[in-house]
Amino acid sequence: MATVASQLVFHPVVSQSLKVGATNLGRDKLYRAIQYFARFFAWVLLNRGYKIQAARWNALKGHLALARKVMRLGKPMEHLQAALLAYQTSSVAGEQITTIGRQLAYFGYLTYDAIVWANATKFFNLTPSTAEKVSRISNRFWLSGILLSITHGLLKAGRLANEAKLLQGSQSWTDKGVIVDREAKLLSLDSQRAAVRYQFVIDILDVWIPATNLGLVNLNDGVLGIFGLVTSLMALRQQWIAVVGKK
Repeated sequence: MATVASQLVFHPVVSQSLKVGATNLGRDKLYRAIQYFARFFAWVLLNRGYKIQAARWNALKGHLALARKVMRLGKPMEHLQAALLAYQTSSVAGEQITTIGRQLAYFGYLTYDAIVWANATKFFNLTPSTAEKVSRISNRFWLSGILLSITHGLLKAGRLANEAKLLQGSQSWTDKGVIVDREAKLLSLDSQRAAVRYQFVIDILDVWIPATNLGLVNLNDGVLGIFGLVTSLMALRQQWIAVVGKK
């Protein structure tokens, strides 16, 4: 029995999970996945008339949302640094502008989100109208950041596609070393294009959350919960690969 328990406790997947969970981003995406699943499940329960059970899942959703806000308190400065770094780094004009804009938008979003958290925990006491205004500004920044990320992805995808097309059209190359170099560049481009497509899917699903919060669209909690769950798991997968590698 002790051997079986030891094998379970020290199983590589358990060790890898702990390693990912030791990172702020890993914990945040895990909490986010649970939060949005709770949002979806509470909606399902409410629609079936189980109000008491739904309240339990709504409470879990709310507490996880506040916990995630605490974890992100220092994150606005990271986005400000990323914006400055993008400004100092030469790049394609459109991609550089959208990168800077996206990072500044996320800086604004997380800054106002911290105020939302402070009000929710009663550290600040904002009037209901002021709290609503702060929340709307936060969501506007969030929506702007995602839209800029989508624009950046489209611009980058177009550039990478053109570069791949040029390389693939260079059939006149006969030198073996040049051919090997071209194949390596094509593999690199394919990897970058896959990463852009992956992030594009995340953005396309996530954009509906702040859009709904702002009243621009009217999706129910069931749909938004599923969208948030999927993008959380996708982002968690990215963090898993970054920390423990891809098998």
